[in-house]
Amino acid sequence: MFLLNHHPDYRSALHPEDVATLGPAGADAIAAHLAVRPNHVPTPLHSLPGLAAALGIGALSIKDEGQRLGLGSFKALGGAYAVIRLALEAASEKLGRQLADADMNDPAVRAAAAGMTFACATDGNHGRSVAQGAQLLGARAVIFVHGGVSDERVAAIARFGAEMVRVDGTYDDSVVEAARVATERGWTIVSDTSWDGYERIPGLVMQGYTAIAREGLAQMPERPSHVFVQAGVGGIAAALAAQMQTSFGDKRPFFTVVEPSRAACIFEAAKNGKPGKIPHGAPTVMAMLECYDPSPLALRVLYRAADAFMTAEDSDAVEAMNRLARPVAGDPAIVAGESGGAGLAGLLAALREPQARAALKLDSKSRVFLVNTEGATDPARYTELVGLKPEDVA
Repeated sequence: MFLLNHHPDYRSALHPEDVATLGPAGADAIAAHLAVRPNHVPTPLHSLPGLAAALGIGALSIKDEGQRLGLGSFKALGGAYAVIRLALEAASEKLGRQLADADMNDPAVRAAAAGMTFACATDGNHGRSVAQGAQLLGARAVIFVHGGVSDERVAAIARFGAEMVRVDGTYDDSVVEAARVATERGWTIVSDTSWDGYERIPGLVMQGYTAIAREGLAQMPERPSHVFVQAGVGGIAAALAAQMQTSFGDKRPFFTVVEPSRAACIFEAAKNGKPGKIPHGAPTVMAMLECYDPSPLALRVLYRAADAFMTAEDSDAVEAMNRLARPVAGDPAIVAGESGGAGLAGLLAALREPQARAALKLDSKSRVFLVNTEGATDPARYTELVGLKPEDVA
């Protein structure tokens, strides 16, 4: 399915709070944070001229978040960053002086963090980030996962010392349960989705994702003409759309949001002009994007700064994984997880559909920017779908 943005807010100015959080100042804030994180380096931007030629476009660049901060996904930028910021703020309040990212190992910060419990719901990757941030500071983390999260992904989170709680139902059910328990027990909920009265912390999580656009644009030889970014609740798509809007204004790239056809809550919100929970159906192979209730905060940005919304089939996602694992001669091999290659899955689907291809104006001059949002975060599943072990591809 394909839909051009027809929302009344389309192409209007971003909300002032979103400019402050996700614009240049927000990108500066996460850059300052990453500068003091141990062992952090910008993730690579891969150029794939062979695949671009095969697809009939001018250039194809993929920002590879499968190597971010040792966690294997873009989520490493969000949850841990929010946890550290919140702990710094708590310590600053106690001390009566402002603490910065460079102070994260200050005994006062660790003392403040030791009395804090951070909780979240996750499909896998966000929980790892929150758990990592808590471990870095000596805080407690309680992570809620639904029944569809694989044991391998649960174990990957638990390795950071987090307490794991299984919840019946879907990701959205685990979000509700995490918020309920955290509120009852006085914990700090670090969610990557927002709801009425709860925007600041999801905003910090999204602010972390702006680093992807800031780094990627600096690594590109010229501005992209098209951007395809996947969405679950919409956080990374909104963060990158805001960066494109604030960086380029009216000359920004054509921005398309891609979702699994089986869990297209952003697409339905775009079609209906308002957010709403969609029915839960058959699970999608793009497990990290299996969300049925969009983030209102993300939608506020996307209604203004996204140009199109589309869905991709599970077969498109598996094809994208395999194309990146078995590259055209001269292109690098990229390990993309089931959800990691969803942006490419959307591009493949759009190029096959004449109406979508024409509406997007994809041609031999198009310069497309994608994000591989995760590597093989479930290696067994990756091997099953690709027929190769991730280490062999890498």
